Amino acid sequence: MSLIQITNLTKIYSDKNSGIQTKALDSINLAIEKGEFTAIAGPSGSGKTTLLNLIGALDQVTKGQIIIEGHHISSMDNQALAEFRLKKVGFVFQAYNLIATLTALENAEYVMLLQGIEKKQRRLTAENILKDVGLAELMHKRSNQLSGGQQQRVAIARAIATEPLIILADEPTANLDSDTGANLINLMQELNEKKQITFIFSTHDQMVMAKAKRLIHLKDGRITI
Repeated sequence: MSLIQITNLTKIYSDKNSGIQTKALDSINLAIEKGEFTAIAGPSGSGKTTLLNLIGALDQVTKGQIIIEGHHISSMDNQALAEFRLKKVGFVFQAYNLIATLTALENAEYVMLLQGIEKKQRRLTAENILKDVGLAELMHKRSNQLSGGQQQRVAIARAIATEPLIILADEPTANLDSDTGANLINLMQELNEKKQITFIFSTHDQMVMAKAKRLIHLKDGRITI
């Protein structure tokens, strides 16, 4: 069985005031294997972020199902979903979602802290990962003292610290210059190849599309290729 199996996935958002319904995803069928380095491409409003959020259990399915590593995440209760997110998925958000008052090192440790990993072990792991992403000299700086590219590197370090099953990255190069973006995608590629972590990212960046081993096109909530 594929690592991720998506069947007849539909997501509809309803406006509580107007009652207007918007179909963000329309009967998506998709299989993703372990170790893939996959980009989901498409224009704004095509459903890219919605699809990532559903795979990562950040949003609820309207119709259809998502099975990850044999688990039907679309039918899990809230506690099981929280556990799944914590242990199986790393997130890299377009807005970084770092804690401004924490240092780069403390942000990189954060998921491990939530998992209950002992302080000495999580500190060592975070230090080594920040060195790997080129932030050895900046790990004691607060995240709001870092550039956009540096903050995105911290976000990647936080995502990979626990070596999750899947890393979901939403437009990871959107706020970065071309050189920084290319370096980050190269870093993700290296982690994918070395650790066999499955990467799925949304993008409309041609450079990112070219680096992907598999490219899935979305338009109006449907897979077109």
